[in-house]
Amino acid sequence: MAYKFNINRGNAILNFSEEFCHTRLELIESEGFSRVSKAFVDRIKRLDDNIYNYLKACNADHLGMATDLKMIAKLLLVMNVEEICDIYDNYRAYFRDREMFVNVVEAFYLFWRRLERYAVVTNERIQTGFQNVQFVDAQNKFEELVLSTYRTIEETALGYKNKIYRQITAGANAALIVSQMRTFLPYEYRNLDEIPFIQSVIIHPPFITYSKRNKRDGTFPEIKYNPIEDKKFDADQWFCYPAKIGDLLAFVYFNAAFMSQGVTLCNLFELADESEYRNRKPDILYVYGYEDGKKNQAFYQDDQNDMMVALLSANDDFDYFGYMKKMLLTLHNVRKINQKQLPIHGAMVKVTLHTGDVKNIVVMGDSGAGKSETIEQIKVFGAPYIRELKTIYDDMGLLMVEDGRIKTSGTEIGAFVRLDDLDVGYGYKELDRSVFMNPDKINARIVIPITPYRDVVAHHEVDYFLYANNYEEGNEPLSFFDNMEDALKVFRAGERMAKGTTTEMGLVGSYFANPFGPVQREEQTDIILVDYFKRMFKQGIHVGQLRTRLGIKGNEHKGPKDAAIAIIEEITGEPYSDKGFVNLAKK
Repeated sequence: MAYKFNINRGNAILNFSEEFCHTRLELIESEGFSRVSKAFVDRIKRLDDNIYNYLKACNADHLGMATDLKMIAKLLLVMNVEEICDIYDNYRAYFRDREMFVNVVEAFYLFWRRLERYAVVTNERIQTGFQNVQFVDAQNKFEELVLSTYRTIEETALGYKNKIYRQITAGANAALIVSQMRTFLPYEYRNLDEIPFIQSVIIHPPFITYSKRNKRDGTFPEIKYNPIEDKKFDADQWFCYPAKIGDLLAFVYFNAAFMSQGVTLCNLFELADESEYRNRKPDILYVYGYEDGKKNQAFYQDDQNDMMVALLSANDDFDYFGYMKKMLLTLHNVRKINQKQLPIHGAMVKVTLHTGDVKNIVVMGDSGAGKSETIEQIKVFGAPYIRELKTIYDDMGLLMVEDGRIKTSGTEIGAFVRLDDLDVGYGYKELDRSVFMNPDKINARIVIPITPYRDVVAHHEVDYFLYANNYEEGNEPLSFFDNMEDALKVFRAGERMAKGTTTEMGLVGSYFANPFGPVQREEQTDIILVDYFKRMFKQGIHVGQLRTRLGIKGNEHKGPKDAAIAIIEEITGEPYSDKGFVNLAKK
């Protein structure tokens, strides 16, 4: 990275390797402070608000206004307002209304805090534990420096000390340690060679991001040409997150203009260690946010190099984490279909009862079907019965055949959870480790780590395989199929009542409730689907429907609760009681 500081699409990127400030004076004289000052003036000019009109009366020149603010900030570190007005007559007008000038300071500080702020350190060598600690310390010192500078300037302008101080995150929201690494990519992808790889990520929660969109639209089409070949990349504007998606290795290249989408990956996919990707070609390669002025969002199967490849254009319509996550899962799923494994759009929990019995439950369904919501209710209402509930995956998993038996594993260490349908207060309980996305909008989401990677990729037995039906009422919350044909009819249709998680409305369906691979490869998938359902019925896996009623108005909370209680009664063989096992003594 050649630049010291960059602002793009509401992101501020601080290159600590090029510029790190140790004193308040260094901070104000830094390139970063100058860039923020100019961006602040641009912002208030567009708003044409009282603050801009107040400053305009002092200096009508746009650039001069930013320069004056920088100079006054320096002076306020060492002089009081009266001294500045006596010595610098040209700055006297700025203090004609002390209260209004304090408002300017507050507005400037608020503008800085509303930027999504990322610190980056580039190191050519592998990071040691000591070096990582140094980087954490550097962030803490920068945090203290920003707060100290702001408070000194504001209190000098006020003429008195504040009585209450709030230790908010004023430095970087997140930080990256990156390194340059010679990749083992095939020749067609050498245009990506200079892009730095992320080695460590540090997040300061609560990490709140705002994207241009809060829904995803449609599916990702497959194309017959390589979308990456011959593209040009400015390495200063890109990062690579080496992700482990299930047992596959993915190189995720993202534009610095979409930093929040790239950084959030650390809560969803395990970050690969350098020893796991050095001198190795990835299974998946994804370029997110390529500035071509188009709306490309397709994937390509590179048979020659045995890779799945995709490119998504830099476009406001794609500025949503769903486009990052779901494309990666599409690439993963198509590759697994080629390996005759069955991708499952669903969630899987391993439940250990107080009796010692263990039940593995897979609930599948498309976005908004109620999978995550039901699992959360099992945690709440199952407490008297359950010794441990471990979520193995909470969006995408796999079925595979191992030693003649159906097994399952996951893809992600985290969950991309819709807040609207969870219990009020859920998000507050997870403040310390979550990334919040558009928390004040419909379809607000958090991305939260839930499961260690070793548990995600382990091969687990399956006891229950259930379809999340969110649109039917009047039936039992849980029922089972007597034969494979009836089950296949429901699972193939993949119907759900759209919940606003995508742009779809009403009762909709997608093949096998999975638009991320099976829809694109329906004929290929259906052969696997029939084979796996035969095996499940032969193996004695309970195949059924779980009616969450999440899509029926008024049942957003009661539906998943009733479904959860039905599961608890099924796996315990007991009528539900908030006291736990009614007949535990008899057992």
